Amino acid sequence: MKSDSPLTDLKGQAATRDLSFWPSNNPTGATKTAVYLYQSVIGIDLQQNPGSYDLSLEAAQAGPAPLSCQAKFEVTDGHYKVESLKVAPKFVEPAPEDLKLAQDQGARLRAIFATVTPEKLWQGKFRMPIQGATSFKNFGSRRILNGEPSSPHSGVDVGAVAGTPIHATQRGRVVLAESLYFSGNTVVLDHGLGIYTLYGHMQSMSAKLGDTVEAGQVIGQVGSTGRVTGPHLHWGLSISGAKVNALDLLSLR
Repeated sequence: MKSDSPLTDLKGQAATRDLSFWPSNNPTGATKTAVYLYQSVIGIDLQQNPGSYDLSLEAAQAGPAPLSCQAKFEVTDGHYKVESLKVAPKFVEPAPEDLKLAQDQGARLRAIFATVTPEKLWQGKFRMPIQGATSFKNFGSRRILNGEPSSPHSGVDVGAVAGTPIHATQRGRVVLAESLYFSGNTVVLDHGLGIYTLYGHMQSMSAKLGDTVEAGQVIGQVGSTGRVTGPHLHWGLSISGAKVNALDLLSLR
């Protein structure tokens, strides 16, 4: 959003999800040609139905009249593939106590992703969590596990050998660092403004709950913990609660 005067109380919604904004390169002093720029990122969940959705923005500015605008945008079909995998039976038909554990952990993750830190914690461009990685696959794939339909794959599988260092994709705060039933040793970073990255199946974790890590800092090593077919990094991205392809984060500043 651009304005010729500073904006306050900037709010927005896209497909019913709240948007968060940050100022970008805004002037520090008033000039006749000043342009104030505010940015946001819209996350479209991998299970969002194709169709037309509403985008609404509103803000206050100097003077009596608030600003508002509405628009439509289209969500198209992702054309995700279907893949069949063989995994340990306990990850397809968990024992009742394991199922309860996994459900509780899933609820905790959803609560984390629904929390919006009002500050922008990252600085600069996001980067790949594994240096030199060339294999990225499976985001959004509809999976058949041991012959049984399962939930869509919500992250990018980054190919790497066990023990490969995993780096923070950008500056953020560690809001989870523990072993989860399905994703194994898992670290979640809060980058602020509703943006979270998740790193799963780690062999070991060096990031600790509450740490603030810098871009490129090693937070763990590639492993094969949890529900896996072999060593790799499960790299997830959540934007305002929407599960989004983490590779799209690389174009964000």
